[in-house]
Amino acid sequence: MNERRYRRICQMMAMRQPDLTICLEEIHKPHNVSAIVRSADAVGIHQIHGIWPDQHVKLSVSSAAGSNSWVKVISHQSTEEAIFSIKSQNMQVLATNLSDHAVDFREIDYTRPTCIMMGQEKKGISPRALALADQHIIIPMAGMVQSLNVSVASALILYEAQRQRQLAGMYEREHSLLSEEEQQECLFEGGYPVLAEVSKRKGLARPYINNIGQIEADDEWWAQMQQRNKKSNYKE
Repeated sequence: MNERRYRRICQMMAMRQPDLTICLEEIHKPHNVSAIVRSADAVGIHQIHGIWPDQHVKLSVSSAAGSNSWVKVISHQSTEEAIFSIKSQNMQVLATNLSDHAVDFREIDYTRPTCIMMGQEKKGISPRALALADQHIIIPMAGMVQSLNVSVASALILYEAQRQRQLAGMYEREHSLLSEEEQQECLFEGGYPVLAEVSKRKGLARPYINNIGQIEADDEWWAQMQQRNKKSNYKE
């Protein structure tokens, strides 16, 4: 990759917010999932969570989310599994829900480690998720419509989180808070997408990307990358 792209990826990684995430509970429309992932990437979220017990739905929406390769999607089989995993990272879990103790989403302190839960398009968030959440939040509505599209609602809340974090200087870092492994994954898959796809398909270990954005790999790795596919006559 050229120096400009390497610097851009490094800049992006430095602004990533590993302690801010969003959890999608059985959201089943791929276009909504894709839009939410794009918003997550725009505000610096590194990974999101998805609860998809139905395997068919999971494959469909995971494919949509996968098109946004800069954000990792962690899948869960149940609401309990997802929330327990998130809370183990000391995150507050916020559920979008109109209840007696819900607060305006702008009253929340998003500089704290935070997960925002968004519910299924028709049914909303499940009773189990509402019971496990730390706080219910609402987006005030002044018109006749009682709710927004889930991807629009997600974007509003995420940008409030970004606003607060920007004011707190949480995007002004020289070095990334991502682990070394996560940074290497971003550099390889983002800087060398074609090679990354071939490497993954062949089951090869990810090579090291040095501090000028170049691949450091031994001759054996390059030889395996260049081997012909046994099921075809073309060269990788």
